[in-house]
Amino acid sequence: MLTDEIVEEIHKIREEYAKSFNYDLDAIFADLQKKQAESGREVVKLPPKRVLTGRWSRRGKNIM
Repeated sequence: MLTDEIVEEIHKIREEYAKSFNYDLDAIFADLQKKQAESGREVVKLPPKRVLTGRWSRRGKNIM
């Protein structure tokens, strides 16, 4: 199997970052929020996507 050097580097950086927070997801999330706030960039919140409705969304409900 071929290895992609860029992907491997990203995996290494991600592992080091997680390890620096002792793999604590709450601490990682807090750090990312802090970095986002300090970046000064506008954060855009998009509305949630609508759920697909129609005949395909009910498929399988009438089985039994």
